[in-house]
Amino acid sequence: MRLSLVLLAAALPLGILISETEALKYPETRKETVVDDYHGVKIADPYRWLEDPDSADTKQWVAAQNELTFGYLARLPGRDALKTRITQLWNYPKVTTLFREAGHLYYQRNSGLQRQSVFMTRATLEAEAKVLLDPNALSPDGSVAVRSYTPSPDGKLFVYATSEGGADWETLHVNDVSTGKDLADTIAWVRFSNESWTKDGKGFFYSRYPEPEKGQEFRAAASNQKIYYHRVGTPQAEDLLIYERKDLPTWFVGGGVSEDGRFLVVYLSRGADRRNRLYAMDLGDPHKPNLAAAVKPVAEQDDAEQGFVGNVGSTFYVVTDLDAPKRRIVSFDVRHPDRKSWKTVVPESSDSMETPTLAGQRVALQYLVDAQSRIRVFTLAGKPEGEIRLPGVGTVDQLNGRNDTPEIFYTFTSPLSPATVYRYDLRTGKTAPFEARKPEFDPAGYETKEIFCKSKDGTRLPLFVSARKGLTMDGQNPAMLQGYGGFDISNAPKYSPDVPAWLERGGVYATAILRGGSEYGEVWHHAGMLEKKQNVFDDFIADAECLIREKYTSAGKLAIRGGSNGGLLVGAVMEQRPELFGVALPAVGVMDMLRYHKFTAGVAWVPEYGSSDDPKAFEYLRAYSPLHNLKPGTCYPATLVTTADHDDRVVPGHSFKFAATLQAAQGCPKPAIIRIETQASHGYVPTDRRIEELADMWAFTAANLGMNLSAGAGSAP
Repeated sequence: MRLSLVLLAAALPLGILISETEALKYPETRKETVVDDYHGVKIADPYRWLEDPDSADTKQWVAAQNELTFGYLARLPGRDALKTRITQLWNYPKVTTLFREAGHLYYQRNSGLQRQSVFMTRATLEAEAKVLLDPNALSPDGSVAVRSYTPSPDGKLFVYATSEGGADWETLHVNDVSTGKDLADTIAWVRFSNESWTKDGKGFFYSRYPEPEKGQEFRAAASNQKIYYHRVGTPQAEDLLIYERKDLPTWFVGGGVSEDGRFLVVYLSRGADRRNRLYAMDLGDPHKPNLAAAVKPVAEQDDAEQGFVGNVGSTFYVVTDLDAPKRRIVSFDVRHPDRKSWKTVVPESSDSMETPTLAGQRVALQYLVDAQSRIRVFTLAGKPEGEIRLPGVGTVDQLNGRNDTPEIFYTFTSPLSPATVYRYDLRTGKTAPFEARKPEFDPAGYETKEIFCKSKDGTRLPLFVSARKGLTMDGQNPAMLQGYGGFDISNAPKYSPDVPAWLERGGVYATAILRGGSEYGEVWHHAGMLEKKQNVFDDFIADAECLIREKYTSAGKLAIRGGSNGGLLVGAVMEQRPELFGVALPAVGVMDMLRYHKFTAGVAWVPEYGSSDDPKAFEYLRAYSPLHNLKPGTCYPATLVTTADHDDRVVPGHSFKFAATLQAAQGCPKPAIIRIETQASHGYVPTDRRIEELADMWAFTAANLGMNLSAGAGSAP
């Protein structure tokens, strides 16, 4: 079905709204005299008052900024046509990777435009699907998010987490599957938790923090996480404290029960990117767990990543980068876990190892080969059993299985193909898709190429570029460059339903692979963290210059986007090379690098960034901190900052202060506006409002790159 040409004709000529001679009149932002002393260096923070999201002054400022921003965005040429097309592209059924429990299959499904995905179950792949929990019935307006769910081992109960506006703070509830009703159990102040049932189905482990002071719920630094056990039918006050580390108050403390129910495996993480320490609690008889058993060390050293993959009896399988920067799989008897007893099952290879799992008495591993996914299978003894043939060049987004079931479920995606779930039968070697549906987009006329660029120091950088086949390489194509670069997280290219709307109109979309991620192992990660963070910015700038040099686009036609750590990336490079970009879209970014660690989960990022409390770290943090490097009178790219009022991970004060400073510093008429979503958070916004936000983002980008939104749209399916 083709998009109505009548609708597309509604796009107005670009010059009607966007003028290079008329600057926006921004709301006045009060300055206060606030000066901090960092190791003898005085740093002003005049907008400190914007750190309080609940104050009357901040709320008034938010309202004034949103009035300006939404008024500007609503009048952009072609904005409504873009929203209509993105809605069409979004409106197809989507499912998550399946997993098994109690002999049943569980997954999430969205019919297309539902505000939240529905939790589903079915007895077999062929059986009729049943609704386990519909968050849209629980919260019709999407203001309360359902973040996770975990069925009990007998399938009679499940625990699920809700959060206001999708904030990190969660409340746990227990539901009776037979009645569909919630029990009286309510567990509060849960955050960054992995709920995990004991095999008897009578209770579950979870992680929580102490109740914060009133009014500090969305700002107080995360500290003193502990593992508790909740027995169904009892009040939270009676929950059993299982494990805490008073000596490591800022570390994450979590855990999960092994598939066989025998062990609670406890992990400690010093930062947000990796699991540093492992412990185990032998529960004994899984159906009569000993909750008084001691939690004993398995791997206490902090010199490597050590992640539990699975077990067969007392034999643990662990993924580690100890003496293997691209990771290896080791095994050992948990009763004798000294490193001298570790046996390498799958050695380190030339490719970076990702998402290991035990499935059907085998080890299934995803690898990244120049940021492209591969799945390889090994016996438990480490003998290679070949590679699972993937549908094409792209990314395995999820991979899971059970050691007692001969199957693997995985999700595969690429920039031009939506995420599709597949089941691989380990006995027959056959692969079959699950509920595969396609959006109203024909990718035949488009292509994704992997090219390689060189960073400032000569480092080879993969860059994935998607565009219409036969693209004219004259440097006049509007382009969007997206990046992340941090926390050992892969930024491998994936499908997003809004991007085809950009490609259909002649746009180019590029995904940057930057140091700081996991694409080439821990050495690659370390090359983009702490005092080496500037490498990430240099990589992104090099990719931008590469796109320009190869005639994909030009400086005035190039936009950049990134979220969270990627928002920091965008903020830093738009300041270091403002002339190189036409548009900047920093989303929920970490913009104040001198104070980030004082709020909520920020303390967990110190191993990645460093802290201004350290004199040496202060110097390099100040050198790139987006908030502190805006120079008055500079012409910065047209900038749309986005954040959410319930973001308690990267608190909105980051974006508030950055936007206020940018508006005061902007030295040309290019807009510098902020869009603040309400009843939303760092990673959550209901579908309808996500589409609104994307339409605003793309319309802003097109208008400020001088793009006619109707161009090329006649070929849209």
